[in-house]
Amino acid sequence: MTRTTLTRYVLMALAPALVLAIAGTIVLWLVPDALAAEPAAAAPAVPPEVLPWALMAAAIATAVSSAAAAYAVAAVGSAGVGAMAEKPELMGRVLVLVGLAEGIAIYGVIISILILNRLG
Repeated sequence: MTRTTLTRYVLMALAPALVLAIAGTIVLWLVPDALAAEPAAAAPAVPPEVLPWALMAAAIATAVSSAAAAYAVAAVGSAGVGAMAEKPELMGRVLVLVGLAEGIAIYGVIISILILNRLG
């Protein structure tokens, strides 16, 4: 496999994650405006200058972790398929490694949830 082919596969794996990250960022910027019309009685007041930065931090955490997970899954998956072509009994180990690479995205989503939870 040539380097350009590998680069193309990595970019193909990263493209959906980046599209989802951009869409999530747009949604995070639009949702607070729609929710601002309904005042929350029990929620503590969040300073208005903090809200955009917290939303941006949550979006960046999700976007970067998703992109990193896509890159890791592409690298581990292609190496795993090559290893399984030579030794089919490695399938279980390869699945575990791909699952660990997917965990990177889950950590980013958890951090985003924690950031958004602090907003109230």
